[in-house]
Amino acid sequence: MTELHYMAPMANLASIASLGLMSHARASDVAHDSVALADVQDRRAGKRVPGGRLLHEYVNLYFDARNAMMWMRRSDDLVVVRIAPAVLDLDGVVVSDGNAANGPTRFFPSPGGLANLDAERVYAEWWTHDDYWEQQERKRQRQAEVLVPDVVSPEHILGCYTWRSSAAQECRRLAAHWAVEVNAHVYFA
Repeated sequence: MTELHYMAPMANLASIASLGLMSHARASDVAHDSVALADVQDRRAGKRVPGGRLLHEYVNLYFDARNAMMWMRRSDDLVVVRIAPAVLDLDGVVVSDGNAANGPTRFFPSPGGLANLDAERVYAEWWTHDDYWEQQERKRQRQAEVLVPDVVSPEHILGCYTWRSSAAQECRRLAAHWAVEVNAHVYFA
């Protein structure tokens, strides 16, 4: 693993570059755009990480942004913020073996919890399957998360991916010190 991912609207990049990534609870105090689906946020709102805090008190990072959320939300103004895997060693970080809002998902302390992930499923090119229930399980696992309490500080941000070169230029303008790359593959293009 060389990086973790966070999806954000381009409009939030200047704030992210200066303040870092904030949990849903902390971000409520800062003006920002959201790509979150309301029904998913409703499920996440009351969910508590076993032995931990409410899910909305964590910054949720993906192992790979090329997942079901990206499939539904991909657009020119969506960027993938690239995070250093060193966040796995921060206090209180939790690893989930699937989408954290999904009922069967299990949670483990990081970094040891990585051993509970099915890497082939987490990094699979696709989660599709002929059997509906198997597809749902693969989709859940493909969206495994790293949950960081409260904030991912700016020094853990490596850069970002964009869909097209015009978006990359805007990224470079908003976060000049980041490594910016066009990576259409993560956007299913």
